[in-house]
Amino acid sequence: MRGSPPIVEPPSANELLRRAVLRLWVGNATGLVQILAMAKKKTGVGASAKGDLLSTLRSRFEANGHRHRGLAWDKVAIRLDAAALEKLQAMEASGGEPDVVLVEGPKVITFVDCAAESPAGRRSLCYDREAWQARKEARPSNNVLDVASSMGVELLTEDEYRVLQQSEAFDTKTSSWVSTPDAIRALGGALFCDRRYDQVFVYHNGAQSYYAARGFRAKVRL
Repeated sequence: MRGSPPIVEPPSANELLRRAVLRLWVGNATGLVQILAMAKKKTGVGASAKGDLLSTLRSRFEANGHRHRGLAWDKVAIRLDAAALEKLQAMEASGGEPDVVLVEGPKVITFVDCAAESPAGRRSLCYDREAWQARKEARPSNNVLDVASSMGVELLTEDEYRVLQQSEAFDTKTSSWVSTPDAIRALGGALFCDRRYDQVFVYHNGAQSYYAARGFRAKVRL
């Protein structure tokens, strides 16, 4: 006799949201913002999604101790209030795979996008709204700073990006916008970083530029 078919558990609410985001056309960050806004308006981080997210975050934290040596999960979990979880859900749903990395020093608990490549749900974006408005043709769907603001997160600085890269190799095939100093932005430029030849590089582009292989890495400070 054949055995009973295996019981397949339905995907969690958080997994369904993540799949919906990653099915968007590459660079459709406007759709990303709308999905996240609808999810927040309807349920915030509901009980089921909260449990799923906390389980994902804890598993990732415990599997990657080299990113936060000497830090126990209990010290992180106690700081995960509703506001922090909403931001982390937005990072997770857009492909960021957030984890704790001590980019701001050992006394500051900071979640950072730790996907191997630049988050897939936040690519093909110019740097800011001014740059987006300046494009007369072939505008991207959105810009980095507005998407980050809608998620409630901040961009990594160049220094923080370099600290992140000390834990392991990121962006070996893609690149990520980083927070750009006002003096550079005032002259029309914006900064991005990547890792090639086992070295971390910082570059510049016009802030109006956008690429399918460039997103941005964000942080949430607890």
